Amino acid sequence: MSPGDEHDSFGGVGGSGQTRTRLPEGNSGDVYGGGARRPVRSSRSLITVVGVVVLLVAAIAFANRGGGDPTDAAGPATDTPGRSAPTTATGVRPVTGKNGRIPTGYAHDDQGAQSAATNYAVALGSVGMFQDGAREEIVRATHDPAVTDDLLRRLDTSYSAEFLTSIGLDAKGSAPAGLTFVSRTIPVGSKVRDYTETTATVEVWCTGLVGLAGTGSTKPVTSTWFTLTQKLTWTGGDWRITSSTQEEGPTPVNGDNRASVADEIAEAVEGYGGFTYAR
Repeated sequence: MSPGDEHDSFGGVGGSGQTRTRLPEGNSGDVYGGGARRPVRSSRSLITVVGVVVLLVAAIAFANRGGGDPTDAAGPATDTPGRSAPTTATGVRPVTGKNGRIPTGYAHDDQGAQSAATNYAVALGSVGMFQDGAREEIVRATHDPAVTDDLLRRLDTSYSAEFLTSIGLDAKGSAPAGLTFVSRTIPVGSKVRDYTETTATVEVWCTGLVGLAGTGSTKPVTSTWFTLTQKLTWTGGDWRITSSTQEEGPTPVNGDNRASVADEIAEAVEGYGGFTYAR
């Protein structure tokens, strides 16, 4: 695999299949959330950018290939897996537990599985995945313990010094002085493909931001679109990932928004925190 695929309390309503988002508790350093203004670029530049993004997101899928009690868990959901749902606020109590910065304690139903998969996608696409200690924390908080050690070994190989250098970072995953490294996954929607009492397969449609923001950056922050498919298992009183895959799109037509200058992007990343997502 090549490297790259939020967190306070929210919730969705049992059986409604609807979505709600809330702002975090004012953490300007939060690496989650945000929006992208997509610049118009030459085809050569676009190919380079997409190549980097695919490396980042596909890292999780590549490494995964092959192989606490919930808070107020809702009863069995009534939604049909795969059915679309409107994005309006719902009423199931929010997730209140955390493992580090990652929400835990999801409802034992299909909506809880969607919430878990969505928040895990955000964590696995964050800046922390490029740093050894933070990467291990994220992987252990989101994955089934049965697959964690092997996955970490694969990820350590994927996030090699050579790879980090190729995207403009040093061997510890830090950006050069004066620049801000950006890596955010922003979920757009989710759906359940398969569900049982102990397993779930959830697709999360996402847009992502990646690059170096700041004056003089040769790897500007750009956006991409992709869908993550996560296989989850109910273990230890929560939903955890057993494996995941990623594919490109669906991708909307580019808008004509003006591309922001590098310093504007850096200020936005440092000033805007992210969201916790829940069905």
